[in-house]
Amino acid sequence: MISLMKNNSKYWIVTDLDGTLMDEDYDITPAKKTLKILAELNIPVIPCTSKTASEVRYFRKENALTDPFIVENGAAVYGGYEQNSSEWELILGKSYFELKTILFNISKKVNYHLTPLNDLSKNQIYELTGLSDQGITRALDRCWSVPFLNPPDDIFENVKSICDFYNVHVFKGNRMSHLLSSESHKGKAVNKLKVYLQNNDVKIIALGDSQNDLPLLEYADISIVIPGKNGPNKYLQNGIDNGSFRLANAPHAEGWANSVQDIIKDFKD
Repeated sequence: MISLMKNNSKYWIVTDLDGTLMDEDYDITPAKKTLKILAELNIPVIPCTSKTASEVRYFRKENALTDPFIVENGAAVYGGYEQNSSEWELILGKSYFELKTILFNISKKVNYHLTPLNDLSKNQIYELTGLSDQGITRALDRCWSVPFLNPPDDIFENVKSICDFYNVHVFKGNRMSHLLSSESHKGKAVNKLKVYLQNNDVKIIALGDSQNDLPLLEYADISIVIPGKNGPNKYLQNGIDNGSFRLANAPHAEGWANSVQDIIKDFKD
């Protein structure tokens, strides 16, 4: 029996973390009241992020979240069992080591060194992310994707153009780009979780802020783009313009909270 997840839930909040629920300093303070309301309404909050399982386990513990979680841009899904502390695991794609070899081969083809996050020094990672030593250790615990430094836009387009040959794809986040199997993305991961929990009729309320959230936002029933301080990500603008995505009225946790509160106000008795 799967625990801590309401199999009969009518709605799931499926949310990106960095840049969406968190600001650049990893603060979610403006959303904490909303998270408490969601818990009272028994509406699951499912992180769906580029972060590792180690990072999300820590985040969930810090914020009293207990529902399943999707990691490494949809490459794996984890959740807990009712009677013990062990986890179940759903894997959608290739291993880190397979993907790192592919990234090396792509680098040669585009004649540009694509630098994996795990190849940087701790000082370099700190400068890029602001993470603590323990945070860096959790971030480097990669199993199913390879984050790498964002290349120039023209190089990134060249990388995208040859990904099909290797059965992989790339997404550009705010701090890093990410290479993962073509079988992996956030939308596919949510669908796999729905099937696994036998809750195919659940309505997905998705929130994201960057290109790696596009598969999630396209999959969801209600899709909300969280802008940065300078406005929404350019890769999500088309969905906003054509009415597929809603645009939150503020960046990060404030916009997240406002948007979720607006949707769930009709759920309250």
